[in-house]
Amino acid sequence: MTLDRRSLLGLIGAGAGVVAGPVAAASVAGEVAFRHGVASGDPDQASVLLWTRVTATDSVELRWEVAEDEAFQRIVSQGRATTDASRDHTVKVVAEGLKPGQDYVYRFVVGELVSPTGRTRTLPEASSIDAVVLAVASCSLHPNGLFNVYDAIARLERLDAVLHLGDYIYEYGAGQNDYGMANGRILNRIPEPAHEILTLADYRLRHAQYKSDADLQAAHARAPWIVVYDDHETANDAYDGGAENNQAGEADWATRKAAGLKAYFEWMPIRDPAPGVGLEAATHRSFRFGRSASLHMVETRLLARTKQLEYAEDFYVAGPNGTPVPDRDGFLAKLNDPDRRLLGDAQLAWIAQDTRAAVEAGCAWQIIGNQVVMARVKGPDIGALVPKETLDAMVASLPEAIQGRVRQIIALFGQNVPFNLDAWDGYPAERERLYAALKAAKARPIVLAGDSHTFWVDQLKTATGEKIGVEFGTTGVTSPSPAGYLGLPEVQLGQLIAAQNDEVELVDFGPRGFIALTLTPETAKADLIGVSTIAAKPYSTTVVASYSVRAEGIGVIGDLVRG
Repeated sequence: MTLDRRSLLGLIGAGAGVVAGPVAAASVAGEVAFRHGVASGDPDQASVLLWTRVTATDSVELRWEVAEDEAFQRIVSQGRATTDASRDHTVKVVAEGLKPGQDYVYRFVVGELVSPTGRTRTLPEASSIDAVVLAVASCSLHPNGLFNVYDAIARLERLDAVLHLGDYIYEYGAGQNDYGMANGRILNRIPEPAHEILTLADYRLRHAQYKSDADLQAAHARAPWIVVYDDHETANDAYDGGAENNQAGEADWATRKAAGLKAYFEWMPIRDPAPGVGLEAATHRSFRFGRSASLHMVETRLLARTKQLEYAEDFYVAGPNGTPVPDRDGFLAKLNDPDRRLLGDAQLAWIAQDTRAAVEAGCAWQIIGNQVVMARVKGPDIGALVPKETLDAMVASLPEAIQGRVRQIIALFGQNVPFNLDAWDGYPAERERLYAALKAAKARPIVLAGDSHTFWVDQLKTATGEKIGVEFGTTGVTSPSPAGYLGLPEVQLGQLIAAQNDEVELVDFGPRGFIALTLTPETAKADLIGVSTIAAKPYSTTVVASYSVRAEGIGVIGDLVRG
């Protein structure tokens, strides 16, 4: 069955302003309402998970329906479910008995009240050679801007699934200096609750605020989502035993992490773990899109990650009179320690086995759904290209409050060290272990990355310079560019990083947007799509750049080609 674009937009409420249609029609029936839309996720060839949330005070029984037609005359799967306050009145059911590679519509019903209608799609048959289109998104800081990117995703003519690589919510509050609040006050997008979220009730309320957004509802209703969390679903720069943004006395980390994960699994269209499997381990899973591609979602944040190194603590030692002096050799010894982990042994073994099975099944591309940038990227050595007098004048022109920090960063990056220690560059031994597993599987890896609020196109190489795969990193939905921390214009900084790093083909700090990834057994093409603004409507979209690669033999990927 095929649903045309006009009828689809009507179904999901993605019309003018995304305020008409079923999103607005989900009205109150007594004390019950659908205010947070519908979603689907984690499809396979015969089933898909369906999600909604009921605004209610008591236990509620719902009916759910999956149909081949918009009028729900040809219902192919249906059932009943009950929800209550123990899971924040969210609902997750698995619709089974579906056909491979088919579009369906679905809805929930409570009495006379009918939810918005969503569209979903099952995975194709193993023998399918049809093209697959995936939208790749990450990093949606609600106060910093409108979710125009989600609206753009909802309007795509063709879409098999949406991949969200994390930072779906952010934990910060509504304080004067909190992240994104300069724009948040202008746009009246004030975080709920207004304080930094710490408890289960806090995390639930923040998820509810996000899913009250009509643009996000439209994107969820457009196609099934395949999701993984990054750090901000719990706290910034999280790792196995803590987080940068979980200061002493703020919250017990184990309790806070458990609260964040419980809310995430309640509010997101992701299948719950099997009995005895922890929530962290439930996020690494795989999907097969016929012979075009396999998708392997990995967890790089809470399951096994060693605490991040920090330049302030790990690059300097006490010199004469206690003055910090650089210790590059000592820092590199710490950085290259083989005990620094990101995936852990169990997940690495799973990736090795899962990618090998996909290759043997004839899947052309092995897509790695990963949170952070994998390419080897050293910090930009600005001093190597800019005369000292010009550099001093440039720094002097910056706001006085950041001049000292910019000077420190310029000096640090002049010593050939990584740009981002929270990315795979902070875990080089683990990266080589992953590359070895992918090579042994004869995989053609395409790594997808989020987290950085920046578009990346990278040719991945091992430590010895052997090509191993390619990487497409998506910019943020609304989260701001990190370029300002270096005091350079975004275009100039991107060009400098690309020129000084062998693996980097393109880096673009400017646009907010997403990636449209089209896969066939022969080619993979990434369209980097930016929106003109996140401060207002209407907006427009632009293809910032397009890159493609070809499959060229067993385990071999051709060169990246622009255009």
